[in-house]
Amino acid sequence: MQIVLMKGTIHCASVTEADLHYEGSISIDRGLLDAAGILINERVELYNLETGARFATFVTEAPQGSGTVDVNGAAARLAMPGDKISIVAYASFDEEDARLFRPRIVLVDRDNRILPV
Repeated sequence: MQIVLMKGTIHCASVTEADLHYEGSISIDRGLLDAAGILINERVELYNLETGARFATFVTEAPQGSGTVDVNGAAARLAMPGDKISIVAYASFDEEDARLFRPRIVLVDRDNRILPV
């Protein structure tokens, strides 16, 4: 049996741009991706903490240190600049590995800079 767990999250990120006329994805600061263990092209679930909207897209890379969290394409109708969102990646584990796994949780400030835990 496979169990799906949260692999990594960037919690309370501020949307920096919403570009409806882009192919679709979320562009995220490379440093945030590395800290959360999220890969380029990985599917992520986005949870808009302002509106309650929940949706999925894939990840593209933004420059490290930029603080970028840009929601693109159709998803731009579900998040506006300044909205707080949580970005969550999931992975499947067998039960034994699931019991040992610990997710990467990244908390950020209003400028999408990593906060100490």
